[in-house]
Amino acid sequence: MADEIALGEVWLVGAGPGDPDLLTRKAERLIRAASIVFYDALVGPGVLDLIPPHVRRLAVGKRSGRHSKDQGSINDLLLAAAQDGERVVRLKGGDPSVFGRSAEEMAHLRAEGISVRICPGITAASAAAASAGVSLTLRGLSRRLQFVTAHARAGEALALDWSALADPGATLAVYMGREAARDVARQLMAKGMPAQTPVLIAANVSLPDERLLFTRLDLLHLGVTSIASGSPALLLVGEAVGAGDRSGAMARQHSEAVTQ
Repeated sequence: MADEIALGEVWLVGAGPGDPDLLTRKAERLIRAASIVFYDALVGPGVLDLIPPHVRRLAVGKRSGRHSKDQGSINDLLLAAAQDGERVVRLKGGDPSVFGRSAEEMAHLRAEGISVRICPGITAASAAAASAGVSLTLRGLSRRLQFVTAHARAGEALALDWSALADPGATLAVYMGREAARDVARQLMAKGMPAQTPVLIAANVSLPDERLLFTRLDLLHLGVTSIASGSPALLLVGEAVGAGDRSGAMARQHSEAVTQ
């Protein structure tokens, strides 16, 4: 199995939304083939349990306001491990190429002649829609899917093209949307998105403590207050979100309707 990763090679591996059953088969093989694993804060505990006992592991997680390592330090740690001849796995929550800063790590490693490859993972928006029993796109209703992150540096406003994001014929996925929820709703409505536009708030997607709340755009700021602080939150906004069959999510008691 060690042949899955060459000596001195780095794999950026998508750990998915948290549930180890949502890992790809390749991701699991890579985790078991590694000699060292660097993992993010959003990697689910069940995924970490797949790391063999003899494999070294190092937490390099970053969450808003709680950064254990800056990106430059992470880049250097990956480089040092690869140069030492380790079989390196960099576990990233969701998909490495969706707000995972994979390009920065690849550029840093490749500049030093390190082989680096990507194993994709299920991103949170896909997992949240699946749990809620809704579709991210819908013929005749939602023709486009837009992914943005609501994370901004402290004190800085979100620099987003709100006119484009307020497209009524698209579904908008807002990653790390808890703190910015009020501003997201205000900006979208200011650009013409109807106040009654359906919204799904998803936290701890795919984990046992998953929370799915259906609400509407003008009530979004109320909905996020019901999610425990510290839980990563994703916002799905658009008509497709309100057109699905929510019965499965409701039956599992993962959903609550936030209404007037």
